[in-house]
Amino acid sequence: MATVKIPRSFGTHDGTFHADEVTACAFLLLFNLIDLDKIVRTRDLETLSRCEYVCDVGGIYDPSRKLFDHHQAGYQGPLSSAGMILLYLEEVGILTAKERRFFDLSLVIGVDAHDNGKELHSTGVATYSHVISNFTPIHYDVDPAVQDAAFFEALAFAKQYLERLWNRYQYIQSCREIMENAMASHNEFLILNTNIPWLEIFFELNGANHPAQFLIMPSGSHWKLRGIPPTFEEKMKVRFPLPQEWAGLLAEDLSKASGIKGAVFCHKGRFISVWETLEDAIKALEYTLGARSKQ
Repeated sequence: MATVKIPRSFGTHDGTFHADEVTACAFLLLFNLIDLDKIVRTRDLETLSRCEYVCDVGGIYDPSRKLFDHHQAGYQGPLSSAGMILLYLEEVGILTAKERRFFDLSLVIGVDAHDNGKELHSTGVATYSHVISNFTPIHYDVDPAVQDAAFFEALAFAKQYLERLWNRYQYIQSCREIMENAMASHNEFLILNTNIPWLEIFFELNGANHPAQFLIMPSGSHWKLRGIPPTFEEKMKVRFPLPQEWAGLLAEDLSKASGIKGAVFCHKGRFISVWETLEDAIKALEYTLGARSKQ
């Protein structure tokens, strides 16, 4: 007789936990595939056989059976249980390929690399995986109940983190039409009347081949003039910098250098400046374009 699975249940190993199974579990909670009260931590194969999803334990990778382990010799791929679950979410149609890539690039590639010993360590840098690891009890010989409580604390953190990533991604995508309309003019500058997360969308919409070199948009109660990067990966570079004579100036000093009354700030890197009004920002743009034409 086949073992009866408990619907919406999840099994993983007990003992010390890691970011990969915590994140795998958090993904299944985020997309409402399992229930919090049906999560078990054990290496007992009989108990695991009744779980609908099993991650990071059991020695089998078979998405069709909802088994996601990566430790066995038969699996030589780059994924941990986190990457396996993320791939599964795409394969069953819960995520699109684009959405899976977002989570991969934002988090999961690093989780997989960390768990598989492929992460490059940098002194003074704490990754998401390190943060999850720090939820484990400080003392090694704690009671299993203490270890389980720590796992669920880490799981709550991971789920909240994924929720914020997911909500931010959906918000960014909701702003596509605003950016599409701004880019339709094909001018050497863009003006947005609302403050939105523009950078990702601009380059998703083939911004690398768009002629715009500057962007004007609200910044709190002020307006910013920003140089546009050549590519998404080169975020701190610009296609054309703001005037050299503005670098690092504030308020009155920037006003004197630019001749624009409503000056607030210009970064010393000359990629962004802030102005009191839209009219001031447009004047700053005109000044910058004029300075460029003289070069």
